[in-house]
Amino acid sequence: MLLRLNGALREVPDGLTVAALLAHLGVKDARVAVTVEGALVPREERAGRALQKGDAVELVPLLGGA
Repeated sequence: MLLRLNGALREVPDGLTVAALLAHLGVKDARVAVTVEGALVPREERAGRALQKGDAVELVPLLGGA
């Protein structure tokens, strides 16, 4: 299916959840904030949040600091 990932169209397997998308991309779950269609997806909801064709997904790296 086609998603808009960080502003660019990207083909990914059908039926992915947010958690499965992160795994597919090789992104560590704890190091990124995720929005789908502009709404933040909390970490505890990522495994159950299914993605749909055409969804706009933004991945924002979390930066640590002192």
